[in-house]
Amino acid sequence: MDFKIYDEIDPQEVAEKPEDGVFCFGMYLEGARWNKTIHMIDESKPKQLYVELPLIWYVPKRNREKPTSGIYDLPVYKVLSRTGTLSTTGHSTNFVQYIELPTKEDPAKWVRGGVAAFLALRY
Repeated sequence: MDFKIYDEIDPQEVAEKPEDGVFCFGMYLEGARWNKTIHMIDESKPKQLYVELPLIWYVPKRNREKPTSGIYDLPVYKVLSRTGTLSTTGHSTNFVQYIELPTKEDPAKWVRGGVAAFLALRY
């Protein structure tokens, strides 16, 4: 799966489905923010706990090679608690997926900061 982030488009402006894949919006980012100027994950602004992620276009791609640098694998959870029951796959039932976000920083910085995305701020 390939990800394309459209931070210059407001999700309400989208009138048609993409030719291939799916558009997704309405996720919230905790511990960092999306910087529209540099088109990368960046430090949070003061007093902003959660920010909305921009429109993301999921594009299926056969035999895709995963990038090896400049990417933070952002974990996405259903709810803020980040807890769930461990399933047979080894993941929490609250875990959804990883989204590859571009970063100029070492990805370990975002891991140490506990940066994650959520589908809902309340359950």
